[in-house]
Amino acid sequence: MATLRLPDVVPSPTQDSERLRVALQGWGVDQEVIIWILGHRKAVQRKKIKETYQQLFKESIIHCLQSTLSGVLGKAMSYWMEEPPERDAKLVEKTLKRGKAGITQLQVIVEIACASSPNHLMAVRQAYYSLFDCSLEEAITSKVSSSLQKVVHSLRYTSQNIYGFVISWYDRELVDLNVAKSEAAKLHEAIEKKQSDRDEVMWILSTRNFFQLRATFKHYKQNYQAIMSSGSDDLGSLLRVVILCIDAPEKHFAEVIRASLSGHRTDVHSLARAILARVEIDMMKIKEEYFNMNKVSLDDAVVRKTSGGYKDFLMTLIGARI
Repeated sequence: MATLRLPDVVPSPTQDSERLRVALQGWGVDQEVIIWILGHRKAVQRKKIKETYQQLFKESIIHCLQSTLSGVLGKAMSYWMEEPPERDAKLVEKTLKRGKAGITQLQVIVEIACASSPNHLMAVRQAYYSLFDCSLEEAITSKVSSSLQKVVHSLRYTSQNIYGFVISWYDRELVDLNVAKSEAAKLHEAIEKKQSDRDEVMWILSTRNFFQLRATFKHYKQNYQAIMSSGSDDLGSLLRVVILCIDAPEKHFAEVIRASLSGHRTDVHSLARAILARVEIDMMKIKEEYFNMNKVSLDDAVVRKTSGGYKDFLMTLIGARI
């Protein structure tokens, strides 16, 4: 599922830190070495490198990456070195600082809430409070329009409701098909009438675990028109993102990547955000979905639409040959 490739023998954090120091502080920045080391280390290994680098050289490796590497490569590499909960907390804050967040901005929050594990979501909330001295709920309330708040606030409960079902992942009896049928009808009615914020919809999203919701969405698609083509208002658009992130996150992120690579100018920030978020989770499935959507491989698309060290870094993360 993941595309991150680790070496057969992983050097110690000290060895990695010393090589990175030379690459960052030599006569010329050695991007190839930096990308090779950090692009082949999983999160727990990167955390140890960050701690060891600080201990050895009394300097933050993230600061060194930001100040030494130019442009989008420096930003992408520094985000990569953040611990995932802190990285997502900062992405949420950046989203909310843009003023009253709209659908495009809220998509980032929806991704974190609906396409992450409960443990990760809880860690993001804790990191957000630690970094910004404010709860995530308070921040959303102050920056998101009241009609959209209902959807966003309900998502934290949806993710939390998975806890009781992790052990019984394959127990189909935990999914009530009669409830799925009934609630699919309620969702259909709400979307058709453009009443996506009605209490019934919020109650379904906030009380059902992922497996029950997936059964509901499956029934919806079998009996009504595709959810993704239903409704055109802001709430309907946000609800479609919620549903896709819960039902098939690989399809959502494949679409995010497709959109970032479309047009004359590549959205380098959205592209990096999607890849960095999923490369240790389900990037292989995302690559398959991307090919199904576009009839071209993600590897080829990244080569055509990016360049330099940024291209090499993304290609390394998605398991492509440079």
